Formats: sequence, structure tokens, C-alpha cells
Amino acid sequence: MKHIILFTLILLTTTVVKSQNDARQKAYEQIPRVYSNIVPNENGELFIGNSKLTQKETFYTLNNIRIDPAGTATGIQFNFNNEKFSGTIYYGLFSEELPEYPQTVFFGRSASIRDGMAEINIAELKGKYDIANWQEKGSARLGYRITNSFGRIIYDGKINIEGTGPFTIGLSIVEGPFINNVTHSDLNISFTTNRPSSPHIEINGIEYRANARMMNPIGDVQHEIQITRLKPDTRYEYTVHYGEHSESHYFKTAPEPGTRKPFVFAYTSDSRAGKGGGERDIYGTNAYVMKKMAALALKKGSAFFQFTGDMINGYSSNIGETNLQYANWKRNIEPFWHYIPFNVGMGNHEAVVNVFEDDSKYGIQLDKWPFYNNSAEAVFAGNFVNPVNGPGSEDGSDYDPNEGQKDFPSYDENVYYYTYDNVAMIVLNSDYWYNPTTSTIPETGGNPHGYVMDNQLLWLKSTVEMLDRDSNIDHIFVTIHTPAFPNGGHAGDDMWYGGNNSIRPTVSGSPYKKGIIERRDECLDIMINKSEKVLALLCGDEHNYSRTRLTKETPIYNENYRGKRLKVSRPFWQITNGSAGAPYYGQQALPWSASVEFFSTQYALMLFQVDGRHVTLKVINPDTLEEIEEIMLTDN
Repeated sequence: MKHIILFTLILLTTTVVKSQNDARQKAYEQIPRVYSNIVPNENGELFIGNSKLTQKETFYTLNNIRIDPAGTATGIQFNFNNEKFSGTIYYGLFSEELPEYPQTVFFGRSASIRDGMAEINIAELKGKYDIANWQEKGSARLGYRITNSFGRIIYDGKINIEGTGPFTIGLSIVEGPFINNVTHSDLNISFTTNRPSSPHIEINGIEYRANARMMNPIGDVQHEIQITRLKPDTRYEYTVHYGEHSESHYFKTAPEPGTRKPFVFAYTSDSRAGKGGGERDIYGTNAYVMKKMAALALKKGSAFFQFTGDMINGYSSNIGETNLQYANWKRNIEPFWHYIPFNVGMGNHEAVVNVFEDDSKYGIQLDKWPFYNNSAEAVFAGNFVNPVNGPGSEDGSDYDPNEGQKDFPSYDENVYYYTYDNVAMIVLNSDYWYNPTTSTIPETGGNPHGYVMDNQLLWLKSTVEMLDRDSNIDHIFVTIHTPAFPNGGHAGDDMWYGGNNSIRPTVSGSPYKKGIIERRDECLDIMINKSEKVLALLCGDEHNYSRTRLTKETPIYNENYRGKRLKVSRPFWQITNGSAGAPYYGQQALPWSASVEFFSTQYALMLFQVDGRHVTLKVINPDTLEEIEEIMLTDN
């Protein structure tokens, strides 16, 4: 009997040890090889020293908030499946005669959220309140706003309602449609529906559908439809048909490349949540200012809008929370995105992170993995439709720890370029494979804020060379979130770090050869000395507007710098505009401050007026419509 008990104990111990070894091995295999000093324990939990990997739990995720309500005898009911959630739903009908940029007008009453439940009485929206004519048509579009018990706005939504009582929820476009990737001959239209469907888009009697080979038999909820064989410089009406519903808008194709007809484009960045309450913080984004930015851009006839980074608060370890913030940003400017493309780039606040808790305020943060679906880059790509013509990743670089394996996040849709007539825009990512905890980079690995890694730098060089050879292109703009020369708010980082060239990425324990100042200079050398066409570097990150004219006389180093120094062959503009609603920064004294020709802490929309070889910049406060400045950027 003793032998049997001993054998059983040995067997149990062996089983437990094997199970622990399996858990540890599985956890170890999931750690990207580009990181260092991340160790699993016997239960597969990951640690950096004594700091344990934790997952933030929050109710505020897109799947929890953007739910499909249920029809009732008198209206619709929201069930958030969370007894602790309370707040208010404000609501109102969209007018039957929709304006060009439809907005929700909230009804005089609201619905309370108690124990995670709320009900809207549609029957109250009769008679003089029936601006949708739902009593006659038997359907309407309802806009609604969800706030929590503290009055913070969590989400703005829209839904189609069917019937006159009892009511049902119809097939609805809950996000979009958005115009993307406009060229002189084609573009992409994307949108999201509340349930799987197979919609189509009609233009001049021609039906366009998603690629049937890529669709599920019952359809999808996320739709991207490519529109092709269009005429240049032509306005088209388009109608999205989904179920029994449809909505119509218009777009205009780009001119034939090199046409050199006058046009305008808009630029800004940094619309993450501001202070002051209300729409200045619709869970992660300053909707108040950004909506005004978009409206003014359309009013001034902008052909496209470039936005480069920090659209949301971000820095979440919960992908669902990040998706909710992205949805709020998109929903806010959606009425304007029906007509022109909003091309977006990444900033540091788009970070999606794994957090190892320590005694610090934010813990040790690393780009979330697995990279192919959880990284900040992957989550960003899943929320937007940008060109896929950039570098693949940092795989294959000299620092790749696993040749032939995918060890880094993808650059797809976060580094790219596009052209419009005689202008090219190159969009870079200065927060790729981003480690926000700069002090831990030598220990854990990661890329510091502002650093352009090797493969992206090589791609920038080859792309500038290609566009320089293109006779249809007169002006190249490069846009990146972090300034080469910070002026107010980021003197301690960006591409400067107080002049500390020791800041650099570390991959698998190996630090990069080039420091942040050296890499800054390599980027500038490509744009200034290797090209005559790059007109300006467009940046954000600093919550102000500043225009800096770099010349060969401009001091760009501190007295302690001992490395090779960049020689500037021609005057060059750095224009920073991070004034789309994030809390402001004032100007700081830096070596190049004398070259800062203009600085303002007003909200600022930049409007580039391109007329052949001439480019004029007009800057307007979208809140007051005050003209901040107007200047010719080209000498010819």
C-alpha cells in the first residue's frame, strides 16, 4: 500500500512539474525575440525582475458600448449586461431631409441607464417632434449619446429603427461611410454595419461590391469596397445600399498627375482629449475642436486632410478600449469624411501596451504582442484604410534576431505615401515598436519616442529618390508625429532629448549604433541635401503651432555634441501643428529658437494652397475663425 501511495505522489508531482514546465515553455515561446529579460514563472506568468505583466480591465470597450439595442412595443431597449453601469442616454432623430453634414439633434428628454439597462420611448417622438417622418415611413434613423454617471460622454452612436410600434432594429451603418485612398482613377469606401450583410455602392448606375472571394457567406460587418475606372478631377454621387436602406453622398477624384490645377489640403494633429468637460473629451478625443477642424477644412474646399498622430488618449493595455476611442474619433468627423479622405498617421498616444506593474506611475510598458494582431500598429491598421506601399517591417535589418521569422510589428498602413496632382505626402511613424518607458529600453528592448529605425529610414530614402525623379511631382511633404526640432513641450524628448545622443533602440540586448541625434540628422540629410523637392517636415506632438525656418546658420546642437554635424545646403521648413485640442504647451528656449518665425497656442488648422509651383500656407483658428497667419512657403 505504501508503494502505491508513493508511486501516486511521484506521478502527481511529475504531472504538476510537467504542467508547470509546459506553461512556462508556452509563455516563453510567445515572448517576441526582440525583447530581453522577460521571464515566465512556473504558471506562465511573465515578469521583468519583480514587475509582473498585468491586463487592464475596463467596461469601456467598443464591444461593450456599441451594442445592438432591442426593439420593444414603445421604442428600443439597451442592455449593457453590466448591473454596475449607470448613466444617461440622450437621443434624437435625424431629419428626413438630411443636410450635407448630418448631425444628431437631441430630443428634450433623456433615458436613464440603471443597472445596465435603458429604454428609449420612440412613441414620444411623434407629431411636432417627428422630423424623420417615421410615423408615415415606418422607419427612422436615431442618433444617441451615452454618458456615464459622472456625465462624461462615452460614445455617440446611430441606429436605424423599423416600425411604428412595436419597433425593431434595422440593418444600420454604425460607422461611415468613409472616403479613402483617393487617386485620379479610383478610391476606397469603407463602413461598418451593425450585423453581417452584403451591401453595394451604386455610381452612375454601376454597382460595386466587396471582393466576393473574401466575403463570408452571410456577409461581414466591416466593409471595404474598391471603386475603379473613374475619370480624373470629376465629382461623383455615390449611394450605399444596405438592406432596405440607402444613403447618398459625393466625392471628387484627384486630377491627372501633373495637371497642376490649384487645390487646397488641410493638416493638423493632436486631438486627444482636452480639459473643460463636455465634447472636449468624448472618451479619449477632443470632439469639440476636431469637428470644427473638419468643418472648416471642407468649407475651404480641401481636397484631403492629413492628420499625423495623437488622435486619442490611448496608452491602453486593453484593445477594446483603444477601439472605442478610435470609434469616437471617427464618429466625430464622420459627416465630413463622407466626402474627402482623412489620411492618418500614428503618434505616441496610439500606443497599445503590455504593462509590467512596478512602483512607478505607469509601470514598464512595451508594444503589445503578438505583434500581428495586438500591437499598436496592428490595431491602428484595423481601424483605418491607408495605402499599403511602405516598408514591410524591421525584419531583415541588421538587428533582426531571427532571420526568416517575423519578429517585429508591421509597417502596413502606418508608413506610406500618396500623391495628389503635383504633391506627394510621405507619412512616417516615429513611434514604431514604441517603448514609452525610455529608461528601461537597454534592459527590455524597444524603440524610443522619435526614433526612425533602419528599414524605415532606407524606405524614406528610396521613396524620396523615386518622387524626385517623377516629373509630375513638384512638392514633397514629409509628415511625422515628433518634430526634429521641438519648440514647446517636448524639449526633453522628440528627436532631441535635450541633445542626448545616447538615446537609441535596443533589440535583443543589442543597442543600435546610431543615437537619436545622428538618426535625426540622417532623416534631415535625405529631405534637405538629397532632394530639392521636399518642401517641409510637418509634425505634431507639441500642442501648439510653430513655423521654423532651418538654414545653414541655424544652431541645431548643444555645446557637448561631439558627433558628425549636418551641413544644411538650403533653407527648409519644419512646421509643427499639434493644436487640435490637446492641452497646450508654451514655447521653450532651445538652440534654434531664433529660427522659429511664428509660435501660437491657439487652435490652428493649416491650409496649404497649392498653385503649380507656388505653395501658400494659411493658418486659421477653427473655433473663432481668426486668421493666425498667411505666408508663401515657396520662393519661386
